[in-house]
Amino acid sequence: MIRHRPHGSGHAYQPTDDQRVPATPHAGEPFELRASTGPDVTTVVCAWEHDGTVTELPATIETSDTEGDVGGAGDSHLAAAASGAGRGRHRWVVRPTPLPAGGSARYRFTATHSDGRTRSTRWHTVAPATWREGAPALTLSGPAADRYLPGSARTLTAADGRALRVRFALTLTAAEHVVGFGERYHAVDQRGGTLDAQVFEQYKGQGHTTRTYLPMPFAFVIAGQGADWGFHVRTSRRTWYDVAATDHDLLWIEAEVGPDGALDTRGHPGAPHEVLGAFLDDVGRPEELPDWVFGLWASGNEWNTQARVMAEMDRHRDTDIPVRALVIEAWSDESTFTAFRDAQYPVHEDGAPHQLADFTFPADGAWPDPRGMVDTLHARGIKVLLWQIPLMKTRPHPTGQAAADARTMVERDYAVRESDGARPYRNRGWWFPLALMPDLTNPEARDWWLAKRRYLVDEIGVDGFKTDGGEHAWGADLRYADGTHGDETNNLFPVQYPRAYGQLLRDSGKAPVTFSRAGFTGSQTAGAFWAGDEDSTWDAYRHSITAGITASACGIVYWGWDLAGFSGDVPSAELFIRATEFSTFVPVMQYHSEYNHHRQPRRDRTPWNIAERTGDPTVLDTFRRYAQLRERLIPYLATETRTGLAENKPLMRGLFFEYPDDPRVWDHQDHYLLGSALLVAPVTEPGATHRTVFLPTGEWTDVWTGEQITGGRVREHPAPLGTLPVFAKADRWPTLKPLFSETT
Repeated sequence: MIRHRPHGSGHAYQPTDDQRVPATPHAGEPFELRASTGPDVTTVVCAWEHDGTVTELPATIETSDTEGDVGGAGDSHLAAAASGAGRGRHRWVVRPTPLPAGGSARYRFTATHSDGRTRSTRWHTVAPATWREGAPALTLSGPAADRYLPGSARTLTAADGRALRVRFALTLTAAEHVVGFGERYHAVDQRGGTLDAQVFEQYKGQGHTTRTYLPMPFAFVIAGQGADWGFHVRTSRRTWYDVAATDHDLLWIEAEVGPDGALDTRGHPGAPHEVLGAFLDDVGRPEELPDWVFGLWASGNEWNTQARVMAEMDRHRDTDIPVRALVIEAWSDESTFTAFRDAQYPVHEDGAPHQLADFTFPADGAWPDPRGMVDTLHARGIKVLLWQIPLMKTRPHPTGQAAADARTMVERDYAVRESDGARPYRNRGWWFPLALMPDLTNPEARDWWLAKRRYLVDEIGVDGFKTDGGEHAWGADLRYADGTHGDETNNLFPVQYPRAYGQLLRDSGKAPVTFSRAGFTGSQTAGAFWAGDEDSTWDAYRHSITAGITASACGIVYWGWDLAGFSGDVPSAELFIRATEFSTFVPVMQYHSEYNHHRQPRRDRTPWNIAERTGDPTVLDTFRRYAQLRERLIPYLATETRTGLAENKPLMRGLFFEYPDDPRVWDHQDHYLLGSALLVAPVTEPGATHRTVFLPTGEWTDVWTGEQITGGRVREHPAPLGTLPVFAKADRWPTLKPLFSETT
């Protein structure tokens, strides 16, 4: 079999072995045509028809891009799954002569098998796009208009006259720093680099790439002295940014556009909180969540029985470590994601939702009494969230209710569809490949999907959902029920997804607490977020701090991470303690661990398991001390969040947010404020006993010693293991002192 797909899988960063590269060539520039075959193919020839002449172009076998690591994707299985690499297939490549503007060609591949059989692809047409001067439908306002470089606008135009992209430049002064673009792991200040805004499952290795789960086409430009401003490229399509990397005084912005070429970029003048306020007025404001969100969250992917869950919660109680939220990931049948594992119930062939009364829970099963378990946890003051994915699995071939639900999605057009509009989209990523994805732009499909989960809230009593995934829509030509295509709606899917679950909770009289990793512009209105999947390394820890500061700058209020990482072997005692220190002072404090096939020793990130695995009993004592401090901080965090929402100031904010006039903040980009009164300087180097701290102008108090410190200077501050440098504004110290005095 030979395969060629001009646009490949739709993977945002990794061309596949069977596509055109680039998918839309530019006039006069080189491109290649790829086809993939099985190993029994001996030759592949491309018939290339141009200007009435057909030429036979022999293809050659070349190494797949996805053999080995893919440079920033973390584990290579992400890209390998997308391309089909590693499955005994070969990539064949031809490189035709570049096409001129206005030119076009037809081509097809023919493969000859070792037994002499031949197979051909269908004919495809390729016509190059051309960059043309001007962008008639480009709209700029405010500082974005003032900073526009005259004559810089260009439009990438298809052969049929459709606009594909718009590109233009804004001027930057030498003193300006650029912060934003959503959650970013690699840097706070983006000046001097290039990046894009495209939702992507950046599984591990996050700080070594600009890719992210949660991008936004929004940024601050900060120079201080009253000259700050920001901009928002008002599109859900993909955008790219060259932030003074190519031209030291220019910010180049490039964006995909619709056929009319329209692109609106709004500039907002003012201090960072004023810029953020204007942005939130445009895209939606965060909703205040209940105070329990600020307590400790606990989770482990191997907590897959009621007995195990209760044992872990009992251990929290017995070790005097308060926990406010429990996330149960491995609760479901891993097929419907609506029924508890090994529950017995009648199949609804029409895909109708179930009620609690439909289920029988075996007394010796994994979950003998889910509602009783939730009631018990509620009595202890613990809220419960259940894990979800926005997919309907089809591999292995579904049976029972899963088969009925998949059939319902197809028959009722409840799934996102392929470009032909006739076939449902099948997930092209590595995670749950070929799964169906509900079309949340279809109100009927959305209501059906949520109704199947309503009994979990109304009758079981769960308090929220971990809305995992959300990055599974690949392909600019996908079709949605609201008439849009993938190029404009794929990035919005992870916004629609937690919003839908939030509405389910709200309709049941509960706060819309969702916990997501993916998002885009508009995610400010959709619950809480964590920084995604990472290993337990010092490097990942440092990058997670950056992620929190950048996500918060873009209006994500409720943010956290997997304390000390969730993947791989357990962290060292020192890393776990340093991560605990930091996590106590971010909006969401939570730990989690990945599935390890129940092998021994356990890889849980519970403090008692880390203490046992590392042989360091101080881990448990230190964690307890910080978890109890976190409980005392809840009123402060809730009050500061409420005030911050009114003042357009995130709970976690980089120093540039409050001190844009002080250039020294850029030398200490891992410092941040938690609320208006506390400054945090995480310790991120192993073996450190001190760290360099910058305290802005003003009077400060060391919360551990009560030492009064005059700011406006840099100092070497003691930071022994177990003591995180935290400082309170001196005028707020009298009210904050009781929170810390119990831990000194």
